[in-house]
Amino acid sequence: MSNVHFLRHGALAELRLDNTAKMNAFTVEMLDVLATHLDAIERDTTVAAVIVTAEGDKAFCTGADINGWGDLSPAEFARHWVRVGHRIFDRLARLSKPTVAILNGHAFGGGLELAAACDIRVMAPNAALALPEAGVGIVPGWSGTQRLMRLLPEPMVKEMALFGNRIKADRAFRCGFAAAVDDDPRAVAEALLARAITLSPRAVEISKSMIHAAQGEDRGAMVEALGSAAIASTSDRAEGVAAFREKRKPDFSGQ
Repeated sequence: MSNVHFLRHGALAELRLDNTAKMNAFTVEMLDVLATHLDAIERDTTVAAVIVTAEGDKAFCTGADINGWGDLSPAEFARHWVRVGHRIFDRLARLSKPTVAILNGHAFGGGLELAAACDIRVMAPNAALALPEAGVGIVPGWSGTQRLMRLLPEPMVKEMALFGNRIKADRAFRCGFAAAVDDDPRAVAEALLARAITLSPRAVEISKSMIHAAQGEDRGAMVEALGSAAIASTSDRAEGVAAFREKRKPDFSGQ
């Protein structure tokens, strides 16, 4: 059985980490399954929003299982483990549907980076954030020093990465990283998403792309995506396709 479950609740999709024996730490297999699920969600037009959560109430995710990367050569570590994780978390961040991470427990290292790749986060009061990589001789590799710098004050990121401190839920809320802190974070997340799934899917998708473009996240790719979306609804696009199929010269109207 996979350690990353893909569940459906009507228009709401749920991705749930399930590796409680290791505090929901990521394995290579879990990364691969997560990537497969994200591709399926992106293609499924009946999915309007996504929850990212985990089993248990102690840990959302404590990062990457050291047994998965501890024996890798330097080249393998950089080329495969780090790059693969980075690519998959970027895939989550670019998902066209709105995403909410439910931090039912601690989000450390790769778990914090996973939460940061979601659009918003809801935390349980006992949850804490941390970047403990320096304690095992590595550095954040799945966007911890990049995406987090757009979501948290620089001193707070340094406090975690350079000093090994943990950030409690109430402090994460005060700085805007968490949308809410609640004893029942799932109920709060579901209430947020209940509203989101009533909105125009295309308007939500384009709004998300525009916001990411404003932050400088792959601005060129975002511009092309928005331009392609705009041109797809034109009469010229329909005429161009029809002319190609009918082996004739297109008669563009500019509409």
